[in-house]
Amino acid sequence: MECRKFEITLISANNLENVRMLCKMKVHARVSIGGSSPETEKRTPTDKHGEVNPAWNFTMRYTISETMLENYNSMLVVKLYCKRKMGDRYVGEIHTPMKELFEYAKNGGGGTNAAVLTLPVQKGCVNSQGALRFSYRFGERVTIDKLLLAECVSSWSLC
Repeated sequence: MECRKFEITLISANNLENVRMLCKMKVHARVSIGGSSPETEKRTPTDKHGEVNPAWNFTMRYTISETMLENYNSMLVVKLYCKRKMGDRYVGEIHTPMKELFEYAKNGGGGTNAAVLTLPVQKGCVNSQGALRFSYRFGERVTIDKLLLAECVSSWSLC
């Protein structure tokens, strides 16, 4: 099976909607690729100081199947939440096809398979307030045998 390493660094968000009127906003992000299953979701630490302008500069690494880059069905989803004692409050999200990210990095990254993007944060079907800035990089294509793949999947990958 052919796979690639995918590395995403959530840099910051700015001008987010303030969903917490009485106390400070403490924002974290939850990242998933190809679905929203809890096994594939990773999260940033909570930014306790930036409020509506959180900064993480936090890197997450995935191993993804090459087939995720061949169609528009596999999505990168980053959801932003405000931490609260009575349950986190949804702030908004970005979602974009992995294929678009790959093509943009390949064509616009100067052959490095890397790019930096700023995308508007959405809430529901309309643009919300704010934007999310992140960088990402795709590794070279590698072939993994099925036994190694099983070990890889059990630890931290999406192949």
